[in-house]
Amino acid sequence: MLPGNPDVDTDVQPPMRLPLGHFVVALGALCVAVLVGLLRGDTLFAPAAGLAHVHLVLVGWVCLTIAGAMTQFVPVWSGVRLHSTRLAGVQLALLAGGLAGFAAALLAGAFAPLPAFAAAMLLGFWIFVYNIARTLARARPFDVTERHFAYALASFLAVSALGVSLAAGFTRPDFLPVSRVALRGSHVALALFGAVLCTVFGALYQLVPMFAQSDLDAFDRRLQRLEETVYPLGVALLAMGRLVGIAPLARLGGLLVVGGVLAVAVVLARRLADATVSWGPMLRRYAVLPVAMGAWAAWTLPVWLARPLAYDAAVGAPGSFSLLVLGVVGFVVLGTLYHVVPFIVWVHRYSDRLGFEAVPTIDDLYVARVAHVDFALLLAGTALLVLVTGGVALPAPLSRAGDALVAGGVALAAANLLLVVCRHAVAPAVSARFGSLASE
Repeated sequence: MLPGNPDVDTDVQPPMRLPLGHFVVALGALCVAVLVGLLRGDTLFAPAAGLAHVHLVLVGWVCLTIAGAMTQFVPVWSGVRLHSTRLAGVQLALLAGGLAGFAAALLAGAFAPLPAFAAAMLLGFWIFVYNIARTLARARPFDVTERHFAYALASFLAVSALGVSLAAGFTRPDFLPVSRVALRGSHVALALFGAVLCTVFGALYQLVPMFAQSDLDAFDRRLQRLEETVYPLGVALLAMGRLVGIAPLARLGGLLVVGGVLAVAVVLARRLADATVSWGPMLRRYAVLPVAMGAWAAWTLPVWLARPLAYDAAVGAPGSFSLLVLGVVGFVVLGTLYHVVPFIVWVHRYSDRLGFEAVPTIDDLYVARVAHVDFALLLAGTALLVLVTGGVALPAPLSRAGDALVAGGVALAAANLLLVVCRHAVAPAVSARFGSLASE
């Protein structure tokens, strides 16, 4: 059973290699993305390096982490077995391979193979959606987390189809039935606010009360129902309004999206303020979310009301990409990984020994000091990037330090989590394997 929640069952979880495989590849993609971000102004890369960087972050790090997390925790949360472990392995291969080729082609400035690599990612996402949808179908009636996951799965279907169209437009601009700006705006809305944030919100409704040991009260539940009513509708209206070029439709959708984000921010802030447990790496990172979400909403709302179709306002106010992707998505993903990776390893490695011998706790598996340092680096780096992209004049050394601080924080977090896997999963398995061979 998952600590603090007797309603979830770890007996139905898939093999450890499936979620951990997704998480390891995702962390690798994040490290590559940070490197590309540091070097993309160099002549080493083609002008499309910025697009490669965005896809490495959002598809490689965020979406692969989501795919691994859903593969692990939808069965656990919903109490049903994963529809197919084989399909989960196939989705990882297609997504990782498609993304690697897509990013490499963009970095090299070779656009001809982009549609093929985008099609591989589309197939990987659609297999992921099919596998999780078949799993969720056995869990009805849905709770709030499962409903958000269903909204996110629908967005994954749509956004991957739009992505293939955008990739085809690189080689055949006349292929696109609408303008590239309109297609990109809709693609971004469905990807970031639909696929990613719907997943994040659904998971947070489960994780924050569970690990803060702070249950939602009546006011929180009213906000939750409000968000669930307006937010998915807002994402659909924003994406459709941008696609067909109807500003009032996109404006209404943007207003609903901002309102939904604010509702979630208030619920998170209230639950974290009432936390009854000590604050570990997970809750410290979650504490950044309400502040970042509130700042993004206040910064974005005037822009979306004035020009919801603008190219530079796809993710919110110009310059708000770092605030939303790092300040919200980045901290929730890393915070969750700081519990999920050690938890999966602990369950498979140590849970059977509990009560028979001394075993480490979940928090003992990673290095706490490293977690403190990477949090400080990521927080400082994100703050500097938000200030710089927001147009705040800073001294030259500070204006260039944001990327370096984020890179250092990412490297430390990735090393800390990978060390958990190597020390407590890979090394014991290798040792056991060689021990059995020696005994033979």
